[in-house]
Amino acid sequence: MDWSFQSAEELVAALRAGAVTSVELTDEAIARIEREDELINAICVPDFDRARAAAQRADQARARGEDRPLLGIPVTVKESYDIAGLPTSWGMPQHRDYVPAEDAVQVSRLKDAGAVVLGKTNVPLGLQDIQSFNEIHGTTSNPWDRDRTSGGSSGGSAAALASGFGALSIGSDLAGSLRTPAHFCGIYAHKPTLGLAPTRGMVAPQAPALPVDLDLAVVGPMARTARDLALLLDVMAGPDPLTLGKAHHLTLPPARHERLCDFRVLVIDEHPLIPTGSAVRAGVNRVAAALVDAGARVERRSPLLPDLTEAATLYMRLLISGAVARFPVGSDEQLRARVAGLSADDQGLDAVRLRAMVFSHHDWVEANNRRELHRHGWRQLFAEFDAVVCPITPTPAFPHDHKPNPMERRIDIDGVEHPYFDQLVWAGLATMPGLPATAVPAGRSPEGLPVGVQLIGSMFEDRTPLRLAELLEQKTGGFQAPPKWGAPAGRSAPR
Repeated sequence: MDWSFQSAEELVAALRAGAVTSVELTDEAIARIEREDELINAICVPDFDRARAAAQRADQARARGEDRPLLGIPVTVKESYDIAGLPTSWGMPQHRDYVPAEDAVQVSRLKDAGAVVLGKTNVPLGLQDIQSFNEIHGTTSNPWDRDRTSGGSSGGSAAALASGFGALSIGSDLAGSLRTPAHFCGIYAHKPTLGLAPTRGMVAPQAPALPVDLDLAVVGPMARTARDLALLLDVMAGPDPLTLGKAHHLTLPPARHERLCDFRVLVIDEHPLIPTGSAVRAGVNRVAAALVDAGARVERRSPLLPDLTEAATLYMRLLISGAVARFPVGSDEQLRARVAGLSADDQGLDAVRLRAMVFSHHDWVEANNRRELHRHGWRQLFAEFDAVVCPITPTPAFPHDHKPNPMERRIDIDGVEHPYFDQLVWAGLATMPGLPATAVPAGRSPEGLPVGVQLIGSMFEDRTPLRLAELLEQKTGGFQAPPKWGAPAGRSAPR
């Protein structure tokens, strides 16, 4: 039997029943990677010898009667996570030989849960792109169309899952880096509530792995089913044992509802700052139609929705000011001269991004105060609705574009070009206030490319969008393997 596209949940059941061993699953996954990944380039740092040894230990543990959540399950890990003994470069050539001595906290949690780590997946330079390519490891392609990107910055993980390279993966999300690759590759991903899963050890090369509270950025699960997302989130969530874990214990509230007909959903498919492409709009409408058909209450407008223009502006200010603080893009004098040349009337997102490059602390505090007002607005909205359905990006996966200056790139939306980074406004809708958001497949474009949408929930109510994702998967279908491999039985996605 080919186990490559089975869910983690199914593999756990098969392992418990003795239908397969972890060694067999691991050998099959490694053989598949060695046979198929030359064209996709998802696995940039293989760790096959240690994976085989871990699989043997998992089988021995099971023979002794042990049973852990992921015991014996082959998984992958985004390159940006520290794994002791493996290089962590973030795609930056100056760090190609950096090898951390300790595992990231999430890698430790995977291993403690019994997972078998096959290796690391590819990322963009410094994790700062909507594609996954770098000078060290090359370009990761989309398994549905190798001329297109798999997304970024967790693009290697999404491509690996869509290709059957392991059952689960862990990534990170600051600007849609979990959700966009999931959308482009036709898989599932979950951006947790800000702070729900500790990030220690998911840190730039050479930086100390400290238990810091990151702004905007989260780590989260990726999978081929919604139930697997919940399984992996349970492993990842909970406070860092070095800090809040000394006093706090995590208890997430249950999903608000167990039936689709009980959900109250706000559906949005228009943004004032960028159009939504027809293929993505159709995906949103397919999900909305499935909800209506199931008897859910679906609305298209609400006065409770926070202002989308201000939300995008605040997001860009917080995102870019933080990015420039970590990775300077030029001298302060040059940047200030460029900002001085802007018209006071220019409030476009390019101008917003440029001004954010010279943010003062006063500027950041002001933006943060506005963010708190938005968070309160979302609390009021989620008293009326259980989830928001909206795009992740305006288009399906786009062709590889490796222009050195990303500010010169453009995104084609139904034949009209727009600034490349403007497509981040949909991802920022959940990121700026720190809300949980689950990326789910929503059919395919006329060209046959995957299309996904995100289900946004209330803070720390991650189980609600995850449950909604599971119910939609049951009703409409979910992951479908790319045409080369065919769809697993019972999991064909709607067109």
